[in-house]
Amino acid sequence: MTATIPSDQLDDLVLVLDLVRSGAARTRPELGRRSGLGRTVISQRVGHLMRAGLLEDGELGPSSGGRAPRELRFRSGAGVILTAELGATSISAGLTDLAGNLLAQRTEASDVARGPEPVLAQVGALFDDLLAARPDAQVWGVGIGLPGPVEFATGRPSAPPIMPGWDGYPVRDHFARRHNAPVWVDNEVNAMTLGEFRAGAAAGARDYLYVKIGTGIGAGLISGGHLHRGSQGCAGDIGHTAARADTSVVCRCGNVGCLEALAGGAALARDGEAAAKDGGSPILAERLAENGVVTAEDVAWAAQNGDRAALELIQRAGRLIGDQLAMLVSFFNPSLLLIGGGVAGAGDHLLATIREVIYGRSLPLATRDLRIVRSSLGDQAGVVGAAFMVLDELFTRDRLAKWIDAGTPAGLPDLTAA
Repeated sequence: MTATIPSDQLDDLVLVLDLVRSGAARTRPELGRRSGLGRTVISQRVGHLMRAGLLEDGELGPSSGGRAPRELRFRSGAGVILTAELGATSISAGLTDLAGNLLAQRTEASDVARGPEPVLAQVGALFDDLLAARPDAQVWGVGIGLPGPVEFATGRPSAPPIMPGWDGYPVRDHFARRHNAPVWVDNEVNAMTLGEFRAGAAAGARDYLYVKIGTGIGAGLISGGHLHRGSQGCAGDIGHTAARADTSVVCRCGNVGCLEALAGGAALARDGEAAAKDGGSPILAERLAENGVVTAEDVAWAAQNGDRAALELIQRAGRLIGDQLAMLVSFFNPSLLLIGGGVAGAGDHLLATIREVIYGRSLPLATRDLRIVRSSLGDQAGVVGAAFMVLDELFTRDRLAKWIDAGTPAGLPDLTAA
């Protein structure tokens, strides 16, 4: 159902709701001061939002000399958002309230190369598990992060290098049918970037760069306070840029010499296993004998424990990644660079090498106030960011107009077309 709200009233409703949702205004007098709207208009718009079930009265606020004003609260518990971050080797699913607060999370091993149907069935089972603890929760939306390029307008993966069988798969439609709710799909690194920006270490940073170093390597950009996806949605795909090093290694995308193929988690595991087999690393040889494989985490652990071959692999990866990031830092000039992902969190040597290269190769002005730190949200960044992706879309002016009188976007999967 499309609301027939006059344009000026809709603008006022969006403004008032955003001020309360963000915490910028907590009382009606504060709304007046922040918005510039008159007392009568504030009263009317707050009443409209209360009837829609989006706002409610809270406790009495501090008095400035007269009667204490009643605080206003956004009803963040009116519904829930289902989210999932799919990596190459794992799935993390989450449930948040309407303020993006993480209520529950489940993580399982998975293999995205199995194809969309079994992997999305696994996501669906995790969603069912999360909802089982809250049987009365109303699903307002679903947010999905995928480990490959996604055309944001359609929610379909586009020729993802590590996702055979996923090209063009209607991920959005799959979950829209299942939950009868609007669904948005993006690259997982964009979700992580948004999560840190809205609820983590990048809060308040208007220009910042997030880099995930896991099985693959990707980046997300916040520019001027907004997530920059690019014209088709594939901005930040640095894993498949050409590294200035060995060009004989074939990447999973089919090209040679890609950064991911030389410095990502799969590359560290491959080179670590080679070091174990040729006698270069006794520690990794022991891991190989015990487990049958060497992982990137094994290489990082061995480096932390003084294994020379492993340390050389970590430092080589750090130099290659640092070279690419130095170019981005000089080009984009962020105030903050966050490093996340499983490999990045495995030890200090990688981050130290990346820092050294960036500060040594970037323009002095670009690095004068640059902070390079680890992700603060860790494995929660993707599921939290996917929730904010959904919330930001639901509360846009044009979409809010389509569901405000119903009081909920649940049951309106076609909202994504707005």
